[in-house]
Amino acid sequence: MPQYDLIIRGGTIVDGTGAPRFTGDVAVKDGLIAQVGEVRGDAAEEIDAAGLLVTPGFVDIHTHYDGQATWDQEMAPSSWHGVTTVVMGNCGVGFAPAKPDKHEWLIKLMEGVEDIPGTALAEGMRWNWETFPEYLDALETLPRTVDVGTHVPHGAVRAYVLGDRERPGAIPTGDDIAAMADIVEDGVRAGALGFSTSRTVLHRDIDGEVVPGTTATKEELIAIGRAMGRAGHGVFEMASDMKREWDEFGWMGALSRETGLPCTYAALQSIAKEMPLDEQIAAMRAENDNGANIVAQIALRGNGIVMAWQGTVHPFRLKPSWQAIAELPWEEQKAKLLDP
Repeated sequence: MPQYDLIIRGGTIVDGTGAPRFTGDVAVKDGLIAQVGEVRGDAAEEIDAAGLLVTPGFVDIHTHYDGQATWDQEMAPSSWHGVTTVVMGNCGVGFAPAKPDKHEWLIKLMEGVEDIPGTALAEGMRWNWETFPEYLDALETLPRTVDVGTHVPHGAVRAYVLGDRERPGAIPTGDDIAAMADIVEDGVRAGALGFSTSRTVLHRDIDGEVVPGTTATKEELIAIGRAMGRAGHGVFEMASDMKREWDEFGWMGALSRETGLPCTYAALQSIAKEMPLDEQIAAMRAENDNGANIVAQIALRGNGIVMAWQGTVHPFRLKPSWQAIAELPWEEQKAKLLDP
């Protein structure tokens, strides 16, 4: 009988610890790595990896598979590229908690923010959950090619608590904030990785309304962060326009120091962001030097964006000339665009 189930031979091994890469073999037995280095012995299957990289599975920390995860066990396309763990529920959008009368609203929110076709979401999701713990249970029922983890999304939490009062600029009561904090605490205790919100005008629902977190107060966000602190774990994830008057790094730093929990944000250079990237990083480092744990999410590679006049993203989206005609029917927009 072969000593191992699989041996990957002669690959360039990058083990994820930060150690230098090296050439070697990886032996697998009963689904676990049994040996790394120069492996002697035989295996039921051997792969010649000469000239190839051999790495642990990648963790894709920013995805939006919240709906797809309820019917697709592969999590494509992430799983096609060496990803073995995906994290969803980012940017404050997702599908739990969800009262039945908010299903369509949550789909429109996701479609607007992430360009995921609402028809696919509506036809694919069974909605066999209402609370966030029930959503986690629903995810557990499907076999997985990759592991999944998720944050509790702010948009769904706000819609669940505020109901028809949820609209841009809505001000929750103290009882509302306490209820939202309880939902997040319950979600984290049930297995959520943390909580996410979005505070950027670039994120809008399919009807063009800004997402719920955009106008949330620091008091609301801090109360939710403290709820995770009571649970003893969790990460606070955020996308923000980083307006100086919001003092995002100030309250994130204070929250992190108080709870001992990490905060993370999408560090991007954008015309929508008041603080340039180097100023963001400097502010983050200043808070971290004072005992906070704030981590910037920065893409390690270039990416492509499909742009279209009738899509959610194009180069003129935030220009006054476009905003003046943004609400017109498409035929009238075209006429205006053709008018020099």
